[in-house]
Amino acid sequence: MTASVSPLAGRRVVVTRTREQASVLAARLGALGAEVLELPVLRITKEISKEALADTMLELARYDWIVFTSANGVRYFFEEFLRLFEDIRSLGFTRIAAVGDGTGRRIAELHLKVECQPEVATADALADALIATGSLDSAQVLVITGNLNKDSLVAKLEGEGRAIVDRLQVYKTEATDLSDHPAASNFRARGADAVLFASGSSAQSFTDQAKALRLGAGAKRPLFGSIGPQTSATMKKCGLAVDFEAATPGFDELIAALVNKLGSP
Repeated sequence: MTASVSPLAGRRVVVTRTREQASVLAARLGALGAEVLELPVLRITKEISKEALADTMLELARYDWIVFTSANGVRYFFEEFLRLFEDIRSLGFTRIAAVGDGTGRRIAELHLKVECQPEVATADALADALIATGSLDSAQVLVITGNLNKDSLVAKLEGEGRAIVDRLQVYKTEATDLSDHPAASNFRARGADAVLFASGSSAQSFTDQAKALRLGAGAKRPLFGSIGPQTSATMKKCGLAVDFEAATPGFDELIAALVNKLGSP
């Protein structure tokens, strides 16, 4: 294949996500000719308080909006919802908001409509888009979260939007131990042309496990790429260089920035 068809031919790219999430990005990179090393620096598991879940589900119909900030939130929330209710119509007239194409696709797979999704995939952009609907004054809003979600979205909805916001945590993100992981051994021995970070938590975990990821003699030292400003900010706090950044947060934009930076060897 020509370089124009395979712009990443001969390039070795590390994807730092959970195993499930990395596969999506890895497939896109592989289609462009890259050799992809999946380095699962994070593990995501369902974690829901039984009491909080019961309280939420009993009062679910009172919410004007349910807000999803990740595909994992969609997955774990609806696993519990469909366990407790036989009919998706038990959501009532609740409207759905989401950030990110992956989150939106998960919702669409359930044959549900996303009524508010900003073009820019950030929590702040979602808050602004919801406020712009003019529907938040005294509205009841349920935000589905993980343990690492920041409070800025909720603060903005409660402040500028004057909404009444509840949060339901449905999953937990934590670092994996890569000390004996074969992918980490591979990375130490060979390095890479680039390492991609799609979240601040992946950058933090990568840094925290520096000992397990220390490159050996002769290994190629990679460039570091970020999916967006929030991830870049965390990378800088962790002491990682931001060699390239997606124009707007998203997988396609991150890959475009990578291709622009590396191209063909």
